[in-house]
Amino acid sequence: MSNTAQLASDALTAGNGILRLAPTWVPRSFLQPGRRLKLHPDDYYALGMHRGGIDERWFGSTTEAANENRQEDEGLSWCVHNGQRFLLRDAVAELKGQIIGDAIWDTYGKWPVYSKFFDNMGPIPHHMHQNAEQAALVGQEGKPESYYFPPQMNQIGNNFPYTFMGLEPGTTKQQVIDCLDRWNQGENGILDLSKAYRLKPGTGWLIPPCVLHAPGSLVTYEPQWGSDVFAMYQNLVEGREVPRSLLTKDFPEEFHHDNAYMVDALDWDRNVDPHFKDNNYLEPVVSEEGDGWCDRWVVYGRVDGRQLFTAKELTVQPGAQCTLADPGAYCWITVQGSGRIDRMTLQSPVMIRFGEMTEDEVFVAAGRAAEGVTFENTGTEPLVGLRYFGPDAQPDAPEQSAWRR
Repeated sequence: MSNTAQLASDALTAGNGILRLAPTWVPRSFLQPGRRLKLHPDDYYALGMHRGGIDERWFGSTTEAANENRQEDEGLSWCVHNGQRFLLRDAVAELKGQIIGDAIWDTYGKWPVYSKFFDNMGPIPHHMHQNAEQAALVGQEGKPESYYFPPQMNQIGNNFPYTFMGLEPGTTKQQVIDCLDRWNQGENGILDLSKAYRLKPGTGWLIPPCVLHAPGSLVTYEPQWGSDVFAMYQNLVEGREVPRSLLTKDFPEEFHHDNAYMVDALDWDRNVDPHFKDNNYLEPVVSEEGDGWCDRWVVYGRVDGRQLFTAKELTVQPGAQCTLADPGAYCWITVQGSGRIDRMTLQSPVMIRFGEMTEDEVFVAAGRAAEGVTFENTGTEPLVGLRYFGPDAQPDAPEQSAWRR
């Protein structure tokens, strides 16, 4: 048995099937941090000004961040046990289905999803994430994703709590090509062809690949496929230039000057869908509830007919406890309060120093999740946590239309 396998096995045994994870921070050189990730004010540029500010925290990640000048482990989650660390990615590679379940391991050979908090001061460029076929052309994977806006993280909306999504019905491909042709002539005007939706804490969206979106300034919990591909179609945001390389980086090099190719890469029907909100918006749906607790679906539905990821929000009132059985592995992040997950402490921190350990994030192995995990609130305010699941892990999850009932 390798050293990582032994460490991971020991950690699983000690944690009764639950792994403690350290915070994973990710900077973006082209964005401005919203400063609501509970990171110490002195640490938002802990990796250096040249790397940009930290405006993302990734959860249960075996996916590398696609940043220039990245650190070797950037985007990857570390497990911590008895003062020793090992990558969750390496632990999964060694113990396979023992951690993520045989179905996911046999199909994907890895943990194929992750989630994050995205926290920006203002809006970011109108962009899309390539689908699986497009991403494969550059040796990557596609990226469907989802949004949920946790109320605990959104006491303030920052500069622009609105997200542009898709394109106005009736927009033509030539109009978007014309926008890309104006890349170096001032603002290219692509938002003139789109619609902004006001963001509401406690709601969310399902975002298929190849759909344009310009996220606003709420903190977003984002279960998504394990990829970091994207293409920016907007060249100027709040007066800041967006390099054209961020449009072309995940397309084959021979098409980097072909704006018609970039536009054809969009899922046109979904972008100009006159019922875009009906087909993509999400509101929480109660899954289970009992005396002093409530478990709600916050991410659900399918992308191209497939359940790729789901997420739930559990709220346990002071003094209450509950035992939940889930048919798949999951990563949990505590967003409010304190308590326990079985024998392990849960605590939502007030402020975190870069590199400091916390007690708010855990990964629950598939077998342990299926047996049932007990959550107990030991504090004086609600204990609230978000947990996301991998593909096809929740056959009883509602369809996307459930919020309209």
